[in-house]
Amino acid sequence: MMQIDPKSAEASLAEIDAVIARLKQSTYYRGASTIIVAWGVLVAVGYLLNQWIPRQAGFVWLAVNALGLLATIVIGSRQQRANRKFDWRIVIAILLAFGFGLICSSLGHFGARELNIFWPALFMFGYALAGLWLGLAFTALGVGVALLAFVGYLFVDTWFDIYLAVVNGGGLILAGLWMRRA
Repeated sequence: MMQIDPKSAEASLAEIDAVIARLKQSTYYRGASTIIVAWGVLVAVGYLLNQWIPRQAGFVWLAVNALGLLATIVIGSRQQRANRKFDWRIVIAILLAFGFGLICSSLGHFGARELNIFWPALFMFGYALAGLWLGLAFTALGVGVALLAFVGYLFVDTWFDIYLAVVNGGGLILAGLWMRRA
């Protein structure tokens, strides 16, 4: 009969806990990836439409955000039916962020360019904060996209909306695809 000393047992249990934590994170990343890719596509389309029909920006973003929220709910419902856990607080967090953003943007005197940097900064801040609990990928996504958006704000002029389509929308798509593989 083989005996395990307390230190070996403790080390084995710690290793099992680490594997379980990585598995939970991987499962969460895979579930979130579809939602992140969907938002990335919608955001990219929104910025491209902004470039070509800027006078309709309000309607464009209303439609993009409504479709994104609907996609989040539909994807979350499908994950529930597939016996994968979906945290419905994500929908509430999105609604809270929209509410906060609407209040801030109506109190401030933002021009179109400032609004174009405010919204990605707000949502990427949310991703960066979520990463403190959900994993480094969310923090890297939030900080990376926000920094690139600010660089564009400072240095990109005429094609700013197209730049944001690539940086913000493309960043979400790439991060979502990477998370799918994690």
